[in-house]
Amino acid sequence: MLSPKAAIVSVFRNYATFSGRASRSEYWWFQLFQAVVFLVVLFAGLIPASLSNPAPGETPPTVGAAGIGIFLFGLLVFIPNISVFVRRLHDIDFSGWFYFLAIIPGFGAIVAVVFALLPSNPAGARFDAVENLGTDTPAWKPSQNLS
Repeated sequence: MLSPKAAIVSVFRNYATFSGRASRSEYWWFQLFQAVVFLVVLFAGLIPASLSNPAPGETPPTVGAAGIGIFLFGLLVFIPNISVFVRRLHDIDFSGWFYFLAIIPGFGAIVAVVFALLPSNPAGARFDAVENLGTDTPAWKPSQNLS
């Protein structure tokens, strides 16, 4: 099991890696990290706005700043979110293409949570990256005519 810091670092280090696997702890620590950041930014914008007395129809600047902060954070974690979920699917021995089930309204969110909660499956090792043997020789013989 990964520690929270190790899980978050792992997700950002592998932000565009769609091969390999992600453990449940890596996936859920990253989800918790995102929720905490979202709530902190949201409340940082809403608490000062609720303490001030803006004119009717006027939006306090802290609300706009919070909205921009949430948008930028969403852009920052968009690709890492997809990659960690695809790697989580690999860990339970499902193809990464099952990610697209998550975009089905209503049903997709339930499927995504169920997939994320399933325990690891050793058969998911088939999705691990192939080791580079360090040879420059291609698998086919260059002297052969390919046509």
